[in-house]
Order: sequence, then C-alpha cells, then structure tokens
Amino acid sequence: MMDTTTIKFAEESLLQPTTTNNKNKGKFNRSVSHVNDELHSFRSYLRWMCVDQSNAFTATLSWFVFLLFAVVVPALSHFFLACSDCDARHSRPYDAVVQLSLSSIAALSFLCLSSFVRKYGLKRFLFFDKLCDESETVRRNYMAQLNRSLKLLSVFAGPCFVAMVAYKIWWYASGGSQIPFLGNVYVSDAVACILELCSWLYRTTVIFLVCVLFRLICHLQILRLKDFATYFHVDSDVQSVLSEHLRIRRHLRIISHRFRAFILLALVLVTGSLFVCLLVTTKARHDLNIYKTGELALCSVTLLSALSIMFRSATKITHKAQAITGLAAKWHVCATLDSFDGVAQGDTLTAQISHDRIYPTVGTDGESETDDAGDEEDDINNTKLIPSYAYSTISYQKRQALVNYFENNKAGITVYGFMLDRSTLHTIFGIELSLVLWLLGKTIGIS
Repeated sequence: MMDTTTIKFAEESLLQPTTTNNKNKGKFNRSVSHVNDELHSFRSYLRWMCVDQSNAFTATLSWFVFLLFAVVVPALSHFFLACSDCDARHSRPYDAVVQLSLSSIAALSFLCLSSFVRKYGLKRFLFFDKLCDESETVRRNYMAQLNRSLKLLSVFAGPCFVAMVAYKIWWYASGGSQIPFLGNVYVSDAVACILELCSWLYRTTVIFLVCVLFRLICHLQILRLKDFATYFHVDSDVQSVLSEHLRIRRHLRIISHRFRAFILLALVLVTGSLFVCLLVTTKARHDLNIYKTGELALCSVTLLSALSIMFRSATKITHKAQAITGLAAKWHVCATLDSFDGVAQGDTLTAQISHDRIYPTVGTDGESETDDAGDEEDDINNTKLIPSYAYSTISYQKRQALVNYFENNKAGITVYGFMLDRSTLHTIFGIELSLVLWLLGKTIGIS
C-alpha cells in the first residue's frame, strides 16, 4: 500500500498537464506503471493474480493459469478424488455442484475483467482519466478507497480460504485420498491438496475482484454525488447544476452499460446454483452432515457474499442519485420562501434579517441540529434547511424547471433499462423466496 507521500505525489501527478502540446492540457502524462504510480500496487496485484493481459506473454500466462485452476484442477479433483466409495465422512456427493458453481462464475468474472482491461485500459476503466475534473476531496477519498480495495478483497476471500484450508487438510490427513499418482501417498496427497487450495483461492479471488472493482467505481460516483450536493448550499446558477448532473448521469450510464451483462449473468448463475444446492440437499435419501455439506455451504456463502457486494453498491449509488431530487425540491422551497419574505418586508435589509429568522440553527420539529440523528440521517438529503441568497438571480421558473428535470430524469445503475434501486431488489428477493418455498414444498412434500 502507498504511504502519504506516495498518495500526495499521485494526486499531484493526476493534475499535471502535458507541456509538449497545448491541446492535450489536463490529460495524463503517465501511461507506464512505475513505483510512484497511483495504480502501481494494483497492477502488481493483477500480475501476481495472472489476470494482467497488457501484452502477449502476460495474456498467454493469464489464460494458462485460468484453464489450469478453473477447469483442469476442478475436473481432476472431481473425477479422481471424489471418492464415491469412501465412508460417510469422506464422501463428496455435492462436489460436482461446488466445482461447477465456482468455475462457471469464475469464468464469467475472468472473461469480463479481461475484456474490461483489454478494451479500456486500467486507468480508463477505473475512471482515473476523469479525476482531473474532480475536486481535491473527491480525488483524495478515491485514492484512499483504492488503497482499501485490496484489503477489502482479502477480508472477503481470506476467511473463506482459511475455512477451506482447514477442511482440505482434515480430509487428506484423515485418509480421504489414497491415490499414489506420484509414487508416494503422502507426497501425492500434499500435491493434490495444494492444487485444490490454489484452485479454490484463484476462483474465489477472481470473483471477488470484479465485485470489489465494481464497488470501487460506484464509490467514486457516490463521492461525486456528495460533492455535487454542495452546489445547492452555495449561490450556484442553474446551468452549472444541470451540466454537472448531466455529466454524472453519463458516467452512471457508462458503468451500467459495462457491467449490465455481468450483473445479470452473475445473478442467474448464483440463483441457479443455490436452487441446485437446495434441490440436492433436500432429497430424503441423503444423510446430511457437516462433513458432506461443509464445502457446499462454504461455496454458497462465498457466492452470496460476492453478489451482495455488487447489489449493495448499485442500490447505494442509486439511492444517493435519487436523493438529489429531494435535495433540489428542498432548495427550491427554501429559496421561494426567502424570496417571498424578502418582498413582504419591502427592502433588502429586512430580507437579510428575514434570512436569519427563517434559517435558524434548528432542525425539524424544534429539535436542535446538534442532536445526533445516527445512521438514519442521509448525508445528501437530510433534514437541515438550505440557506438561500437574497441577491440570487435564479428565478422561480428556473428553479421549478430544474426540479422538474430531476423528477423526470432519475439517475442510477440500470441493467438493460431496469433501475437497481431498493424496490427492485425487494421484488427480486420476494420472487426468489417464493421459488425457494415452492421448491421446498415439492421436494419435502413428496418424500
């Protein structure tokens, strides 16, 4: 991770324009990674993960590692190490479901990540080429969030891997496999165990990596929305507010277009995997225990965690984007009340006095603004009144037109036209819960 000096150097380099050509002013000078590059650690991580495809050699190595750990090793593990004639503790009746679930979603993640980096480049994909147009607060917080992304990736992938390590060591140490394909049983078991663990770690990390990158990009747009909300707390003109909102909406459409196929296919694959897991575990002839279903449960938790990262990020940014509508309406109301009171008082001096009277340091229902509202208070559209300006040149018609624009042009993350907001997710959850209950009724009722 980069220290404070590196972050400061990276931020200064983000704003450094070219000197050889005036037309390229504001663009990045740097395209090759070096030790002080703000993406140096991230590029190094991609190379170690063998998902970097910046040249022919790394692309070939990337595909080789993917085929080895996502296809070859899971297939060999299932057909040669499933141990169908083992005892009740060492049998793996759900191994096919686990391997297919992880490999299919890992393949989807790998293909999407390779396509993104190859088509857009890492800087453009992570919107680093647009940071020169953002405020210093947005740039600094985005750099901090980038540095936290790798830690967040280890937080999600680490516990799952530790649990799998404990399970695999127990399975091999207690005599689960007795295939001396290297001439010695102990050496063969050690090699097989290491290959299986590497395969599990590679697939889960690739899955979480795409989800964490999506979260990182969404976090940048949330920072921009928070910065955009300050436009309503100063004497801004309608044109600047509208231009900035159009720019944010364009970036949200770009994100939606890039990730829509991945989000939809990931939802379908994870849901299908959970349905198959539910179907095979509710059969009466199977004697369920932690030794048989432990790997299956760990796989389900991993996939659900990855899916929750994406949908939580999408719904959060959609919620923030739609909160701008309420903020604009409150700004319009406060400005209208202040302008009418100013006219009623008859002069500008009393209008300024009226400003202090209408906007005291209180919240709603006589509560003080210093009272802690907790997590229930939204950081964009909260209950605090917005101070207006007596000499503002924004007319009532302009403010009303801007509010109408926000009401009819809601921004957010969409998947083929469907907005990923909280109501949509509640609908998806209701449908899936109904299907699960129906499936449980069919499988348990027949038995």
